[in-house]
Amino acid sequence: MRFFLIAGEPSGDALGAALMAGLKRLNPDVAFTGVGGPLMQAEGLQSLFPMEELSVMGLAEVLPRYAHLLRRIRQCAAEVIRTHPDALITIDSPDFGLRVARRVKRASAVRTVHYVAPTVWAWRPGRARKMAAYIDQVLALFPFEPPYMEAAGIRCDFVGHPVVAQPQADAAEVAAFRSTHDLTQDGRMLLVLPGSRRAEVERLAPIFGAALGPVLRRHPSLRIVVPAAPAVADRIPGLLANWPGDPIMLDPRGKTEADAAAEKRAAFAAADLALAASGTVSLELAAAGTPMVVAYDMNRISRELIRRLLRIDTLTLVNIVSETRAVPEFLGEACRPAQIGAALLDLLDDDKARAAQLDAARKTMHRLGVGEDPPGLRAARAVLDGLNH
Repeated sequence: MRFFLIAGEPSGDALGAALMAGLKRLNPDVAFTGVGGPLMQAEGLQSLFPMEELSVMGLAEVLPRYAHLLRRIRQCAAEVIRTHPDALITIDSPDFGLRVARRVKRASAVRTVHYVAPTVWAWRPGRARKMAAYIDQVLALFPFEPPYMEAAGIRCDFVGHPVVAQPQADAAEVAAFRSTHDLTQDGRMLLVLPGSRRAEVERLAPIFGAALGPVLRRHPSLRIVVPAAPAVADRIPGLLANWPGDPIMLDPRGKTEADAAAEKRAAFAAADLALAASGTVSLELAAAGTPMVVAYDMNRISRELIRRLLRIDTLTLVNIVSETRAVPEFLGEACRPAQIGAALLDLLDDDKARAAQLDAARKTMHRLGVGEDPPGLRAARAVLDGLNH
């Protein structure tokens, strides 16, 4: 049995690796080709080219690289058509993966599976209907997504979100983290997460840094900790140079992947609150029980397009899954230092607001769980079941 998988960024690489592990557990005689990162390669994927070539986001970022990305789309589609695997599995990154799937479906009968349902519930609902022409099955992370895809005629399996299967730091790990970084056991700590892509970090870091000024003036003993994503670790020190509070950067460079992940988990659990870019990180914070403020901005063109197309009033996943608005959110034109700083102060000083967030976090984790089996194994079962039906 052979599968061709495509992932375009670290979160997709993690999803793909867990899926591959599940497929190997259910059918040891399986082979993988496609595009993926180090986690998928560790599970046996032979990557056609570095996954990092696909890690771009936003219209202004994509346009300069469009010709190169189009060549990679053609390359992947041609390879799938030539080798005719049991299935093509595209993982998130729909702007790339779905274009490959469309080309493959036009020229072959290869089964096509897309892992991570597109956010048709948030914007561009017509995508589900268009996908039905070339996607046979969707693997969904959220329980409310299957009806949207099934209404368009696509099989959709809710397989659970990987955040529910991630390990959490225990008290000993938290104490060791605080000791290592000279943080007093009773001192308060603010985790700041400005993103994992270079463009978003360079856009958000100055805004986040400015937002910390009024917070530190009222709480001068508050410590700032910034876990750096591997892809931007070289850029973070320069961006933090003008931040107040002498922030502590958690640098993954020079550490094993396991050690870097353990340090990040300990930081999440040790934090009293967080300021984070919009995205999956809000679920990681919820799993760790860390209250948060979420903020995000993009270039003006992308911002205007999203504003016109958006169908919901929040993009924070904890708010959406818990059906609350417990997490303060500042997007687009609202992503300004004064507003973000005021929200952080409110959260620091309001016990009821923090308690409401923790209740929303518990609801979120409960709704994203699907029993004892991890999401990767459930996803693998769904893929194999789809092939048999």
